[in-house]
Amino acid sequence: MNFTDFITDHGKRVNKDYFRNLIQVCKSDGVISPAEYTLLHKEGKLFGLTDPEIDILISEENYSNYNPPYYLEEKFDHLYNVAEIIMADGIVAEGERKLLKKYAIEAGISDKNIDILIEILFEGIKNNEKEEDLFKKCLKAVLG
Repeated sequence: MNFTDFITDHGKRVNKDYFRNLIQVCKSDGVISPAEYTLLHKEGKLFGLTDPEIDILISEENYSNYNPPYYLEEKFDHLYNVAEIIMADGIVAEGERKLLKKYAIEAGISDKNIDILIEILFEGIKNNEKEEDLFKKCLKAVLG
């Protein structure tokens, strides 16, 4: 095995762990809606997972601990993906909001800024704002 094989394998493992977190968010209200299921498949493919791998991960009962990335933009990307999954069915359940809040805390967002960040994410996703624009808005409001 050469060095690039190690990086690819490790990267895919990390992606599966994070993808399990997205599944956990979908299951937090007790059911994965068709819109959430479709979005999980879309996001899973971006992580390099195949449809059968995605279906297997969805059917698992095991969850991973959230390990946020190091870089701010990647942290935001993770939180954006979680918010996008939450908004997929148009309903924000309390359990989903709590998980997003938990992930934001683990990503190092200060308590005083978490609710502002969450509202910017939900409002921006609802209004179909681009992720890059929301990142800039969050930088100004809470992350910077």
